[in-house]
Amino acid sequence: MRLRIPWDALFDALLPLIATALALLVGAVMLLFLKVNPLTGYAALVEGAFGSPNAIAETLVKATPLLLVGLGICISFQGNVLNIGGEGQMIVGAILGTLVGLTLTDWPGWLVITLAMTAGFVGGAIWGGIPGVLRAYFNVNEILSTIMMNAIAVQLMNYLLRGPMLDPAQASRASKIPQTARLPAAFRLPRWVPTRLHLGVLLALVLAIVVYVFLWRTVWGYRIRAVGKNPNASRYAGIPVKRYMVLALLLSGAFAGLAGVVQVYGVNYRMITDGSATGFTGGAGFNGIVAALFGHLHPIGTIPASILFGALLVGANKMQRVAQVPSALITALNGLVVVFVVSSEIWRRRRERQHLGQVKAAEAAMEDASPPPPPNHEEMQP
Repeated sequence: MRLRIPWDALFDALLPLIATALALLVGAVMLLFLKVNPLTGYAALVEGAFGSPNAIAETLVKATPLLLVGLGICISFQGNVLNIGGEGQMIVGAILGTLVGLTLTDWPGWLVITLAMTAGFVGGAIWGGIPGVLRAYFNVNEILSTIMMNAIAVQLMNYLLRGPMLDPAQASRASKIPQTARLPAAFRLPRWVPTRLHLGVLLALVLAIVVYVFLWRTVWGYRIRAVGKNPNASRYAGIPVKRYMVLALLLSGAFAGLAGVVQVYGVNYRMITDGSATGFTGGAGFNGIVAALFGHLHPIGTIPASILFGALLVGANKMQRVAQVPSALITALNGLVVVFVVSSEIWRRRRERQHLGQVKAAEAAMEDASPPPPPNHEEMQP
């Protein structure tokens, strides 16, 4: 029996890697224009991301919020609702989680961490659920509403970190840094000393498996995917479509809110910003979308995708130091990867639709060309 290689499926699986390679190729041309050897620059990037145990730890730390946000994106995109509000949901989740830690200072550390993560999960869910309700019941475009919710969250963060939640040590200074007080040491996620690798990394990996089981092994996950594939058929089958659209965005926001809490309790130990969303999130709310697309919107596939983007972010810093390239080039390189990966995903979906159309056309042609059924002689007898 001759083995048939599914070339189309293999090509689709490798498409994100091909897109990343093309982005790095364009980046190499940019390095040549700056009179920098691309091999030297990219060697520094790889060494900065994986060259030592500390570098690997930093890559995993950077990948953790990307993975958590990406898991939420997998849920919402499977339900065919587009969550672009990960930045705001991370901020709201971090605010609530930080309030728990700053308020319950006398409580046991394990209990405060649990309550903070629960608060962040709920806060992100509320911030994602609002656009979900608007989309399901009022037909408001969820892309616009989630982006607008990002702006509201940023202004809320700036108000709180400059006012009610401002670090008391900053209150008497002329130039106040917008940040909260530092959390007590007992409330910090356990670390692998001497690196910054914390327990949140393991939590994100476990949740990736949980999300996979939820989407592909439970009734709720099946219904979310069914609504995403065909809402009309789902409605005809008795699935409450509006309710599951809200659930998809609610869960998506919840994982982003959890990412914000993990960032506070595992890395920064306080909320701090420069007045913009990325001042706290580091762009994880948007980069998590790309990581999910890179992983074909599959929770398990999002794990290596998040590590890859974490490596790009960490390794780019060393590349900038070694190759002496401007920081704008690093931003452009990351942007190129994002553009190529998203474009490849759009192209892949278009190919799927074209292939499905060709299959339907072939089936219709076969039905038209099939001979008519033979006459029934028993019915023709008087």
